[in-house]
Amino acid sequence: MLISILIGLLGLGLVVLVHETGHFFAAKISGIEVEKFSLGWGKKLISFKRKNTEYILSLFPVGGYCKMKGEELFRKAVEENSPKVQEEPGSIFSVSPLKRAFTYLSGPMANIIFSILVLSVIWFAGFTIRTYDNRIILLSEYDSLSPGRVYRADEAGLLTGDRIVSLEGKRINHYRDLQEAIVQAAEKPLKAEILREGRELTLTLIPELDPESGAGFLGVSAWIEPILGSVEPESAAGLAGLREGDRIVEAQGKRINHSLDFYSLLLEKPEKIVLRIDRAGRIEEVTLIPFYGERGETDLGFSFAPALFPSPDLSVFQALAEGAKETFSTFFMTLKSLGLLFRGVKLSSALSGPIRITYYVGEIASESFSLGMWEGFINLFRFLCLLSVALGFGNLLPIPALDGGMILFNLVETVLRKPLKPKYFYRYQIVGFAVIISILLFTTFNDLVFLFKK
Repeated sequence: MLISILIGLLGLGLVVLVHETGHFFAAKISGIEVEKFSLGWGKKLISFKRKNTEYILSLFPVGGYCKMKGEELFRKAVEENSPKVQEEPGSIFSVSPLKRAFTYLSGPMANIIFSILVLSVIWFAGFTIRTYDNRIILLSEYDSLSPGRVYRADEAGLLTGDRIVSLEGKRINHYRDLQEAIVQAAEKPLKAEILREGRELTLTLIPELDPESGAGFLGVSAWIEPILGSVEPESAAGLAGLREGDRIVEAQGKRINHSLDFYSLLLEKPEKIVLRIDRAGRIEEVTLIPFYGERGETDLGFSFAPALFPSPDLSVFQALAEGAKETFSTFFMTLKSLGLLFRGVKLSSALSGPIRITYYVGEIASESFSLGMWEGFINLFRFLCLLSVALGFGNLLPIPALDGGMILFNLVETVLRKPLKPKYFYRYQIVGFAVIISILLFTTFNDLVFLFKK
């Protein structure tokens, strides 16, 4: 747990540091003097000064900050109710409003560029997608999971065993492709090509909006073949003698066609499960004694084997195109998600703060590194790219005190061709800080509730 938290802090810190580095270089280009540039926050550990900038290594290794010259001059102008801030050489107020806007814009742009470059490297190096086939199961067939509920998949005419081979003309190679398409299409009609027992069908799918997450939801699950992947030696499965590669044929006398057949039996909390397994063509009988936690959760110590899909071999330019495509897809999906907040999405579930984000980064890293070092780095940096784009997008919102609000303020000055009074700028920032603090308090409370439930 401690390692997960540490990795989460470092990951979140890297994304914030990229953002601040963008401001740093833009300020230098614009002729603005950077007084301090810190790696981390809190107590100063090491520092040195070069060309009027103090470079600092601080105690708390999460992100950093970039302090530009002019804050004291602005504070003085507000106190004295001056019509404008004194234009001292090197101050942020000594350059044109457009240069100031460029400096504020460069933080979010650094986050976007970071994502494009990292994802391009990942696409060029290649990776393996761990997922499942494009064959689906209807959740409605399992009343124990959701009694009496009818999903959009049922309304559209899907059946268990169908393969969804394309959506809106885009090829669906595996279940992750299906997930990504459905998540982004809440209440949007999708033309689907279906393969059913050798016959091709065309159906229209309209995913419903999940108020907990803001994502599209269809009411299907992946058809996962009941073949064991990894088995932990000291777990219930390991003690029962189960091995990687075993196929579960029957459980409690019931035919097991896929993983959901098996998991539905666990809802009854059986003291023992009699399995018939196919081991290299030989049928054997095994008795599994499940372990149950305090909340009734089951940990059997095995997982069903995923299907492995290698990424295509790409040239440098093709990889760069894929990195840019994935980055901007994430950016516009984030923009779309903002609109969902006004369509009945549960804010306490949909909005996350630094605590929950740190948890997610650490958890993804811990789980991914258990699959191998390379796969761990791939999944960790993919998530950091998503987080980087979200941070860049969030800072572009026209909220006072955020980069987007400061850009808007300076564009107004450009249009008016005269500086706005410092006291107006100060009030503008106060409103922004009030909004940000409210959001921070709200998300922090949500995060603590989330961790408590965990």
